Order: sequence, then C-alpha cells, then structure tokens
Amino acid sequence: MKKIKELTVDETFQLFLLIKNADVRIAKNGKKFIAFTFQDTSGTIDGKFWDASEEEIARFEPGRVVMLDGKREVYQGNPQVKIIHLRLAKPEEGQDPSQYMEKAPMKKEDMEEEINQTLFEIINPHWNRIVRFLLNKYKKEFFEFPAAKRNHHAFASGLAYHTTTMLRLGKAIVKEYPELNASLLYAGIILHDLGKVIELTGPMTTEYTLAGNLVGHLVLVDEEITQACIALKFDDKQEDIVVLRHMVLA
Repeated sequence: MKKIKELTVDETFQLFLLIKNADVRIAKNGKKFIAFTFQDTSGTIDGKFWDASEEEIARFEPGRVVMLDGKREVYQGNPQVKIIHLRLAKPEEGQDPSQYMEKAPMKKEDMEEEINQTLFEIINPHWNRIVRFLLNKYKKEFFEFPAAKRNHHAFASGLAYHTTTMLRLGKAIVKEYPELNASLLYAGIILHDLGKVIELTGPMTTEYTLAGNLVGHLVLVDEEITQACIALKFDDKQEDIVVLRHMVLA
C-alpha cells in the first residue's frame, strides 16, 4: 500500500491513515467543516471535510484511524487531499495509531546512548548535574515527544532527534573552534528545547498546552533549571548557573 509521500498529483487512492488534527471551522455559508491533517509513517497531508454534521465531528476525532478515499491535489503550492469518502477503520483492519505515526530516523536507544556519552563532556559539575537531573525527570517525554507541532521535526521522538543532531553540529563547531566552552555549549543544546515536554501535549495529535501557548518552552525550561537547583541544593545566583540560564534563554 502506498504512503502519503508517494502520492502524485491527481492520483486517486484509498489509504488507512491517522487523523493527526481535526479543527472544526465555519465556512462562508455558515456551515461547519473539519480541517483535517492526516498522517502515516511517511508524513502528513491536509484535507477539508465540508458540511460536517455534529455526529461526524464527534466521530472523526484526532487519534482515530480512518479509511480515506481521496484524490491528491495541490492548493497554493501545498499538497492536499480532496476527500471523496471517509470512514473509521474496523477493528480487524487495524486501529493502532502508533502504526501510522511518523518517527525519527534513529532508534531511541541510539539517541539516548549518544546523548548520554555527551554528558561526560560536560565537565562543569553544576551544569552536568542539572542536565542529568532534568533528563532523568523527563526521560520518557524527552525521547517520545516531537520537537514541534508542525514542520520542525514534528514526529515521534523528534525532540530527542533534534537534540542529537544539534549536539553533532555543536561538536563540529568545537572541533573548528576549540577555544569555545564545550561544556556550556552542550548543556545549552540539551536544555534549550527540553521545555517542549511541557509546552506540547505529546507525540500523538500534538497540540500546545496552556503553559506552552502562554509561557513558552524557553521560560518553562528556565523555571525547571531553578527547580533543579532547589532540589540539588545549588545556589541559582552563582555565576555559572546564571551563565547556563543565559545560554538557554539567549
């Protein structure tokens, strides 16, 4: 069976897909429609379900697997699907959302090993313990969450993958400029986006939390650094900790 990314313009198809997002909106004629984002392991595609009834709105919720009969089109330069028919997948057809989620191109175990090895290169004891404390606190979320709702490594384990690749870039920069503070750079890279485990809801049907919308991941992780200092009995007014907070926030 084909994947979303393999569809060509004007191709008609029938695919089992995951509903990633289902935003209910009002059309110009006053009727409700659903703006869908469908997903499989290759990526996503948007489509609109016009004149949606209340029963259909309740039925086609994010996280449900559906059989989509559609036509691949282009709208304003972006791929989209014209929905011909839509129904929920039957139990015998497979209803496990995880089978349709796009995933990082690295195994979790490999990313965890690479990040853990980098921890030994953070030689400042305060930075090292703060990073370890927060990684342990949010280990499950860190290695499962996407890096964003859309576009920016917006797939399962995308946050860990983004961090891993950024660490590789950081190490390449340190190799060219050995006078840089590698410990600070690596600690900053790991912590910079860690607040997204609070900013986002998770890898499936990803949305922004209230704190994510109103506060943002940078301020959230800065608060986590302060809480880590309290737990570890560090003075968060010490110069090296203030420098770490600046590195994360800047």
